[in-house]
Amino acid sequence: MLRTAAFAAAIASAAAFSAPGPLTLRASAKEVTGVAKVAAAGAAILAAGPAFAGDVDAGEKVFNANCAACHAGGQNSVVPDHTLEKAAIEKFLTGGFNEKAVITQVTNGKNAMPAFGGRLSDDDIANVASFVISKSEEGWE
Repeated sequence: MLRTAAFAAAIASAAAFSAPGPLTLRASAKEVTGVAKVAAAGAAILAAGPAFAGDVDAGEKVFNANCAACHAGGQNSVVPDHTLEKAAIEKFLTGGFNEKAVITQVTNGKNAMPAFGGRLSDDDIANVASFVISKSEEGWE
């Protein structure tokens, strides 16, 4: 369905910019409506979920290897109320609940949390931030 929507959009775009000539594009109202429905469904699929800057699956591996000692299951073994649950991130993380704020925290550290900038690559940090935000959205289940 997504390919059909993309194809329909490409054909419509090409038709809009082509010079008039012997080739004409004719479609019934029913066909145009069907194409519009497919395009709308494709757009809804693309917009349905959150977009993450990093790779969530790779971030899980980085998290398990570097963060889980203190943050297993989204908890915090050092400062118990500073968990990785959405409400706590919104309350305690400078910058709020978003990947950029998690990247800043992981890179620079803060209070009892050490800085991982220089120890982890920028890609690893972006991936772990995507993982943390994703899991927080899901409720760390």
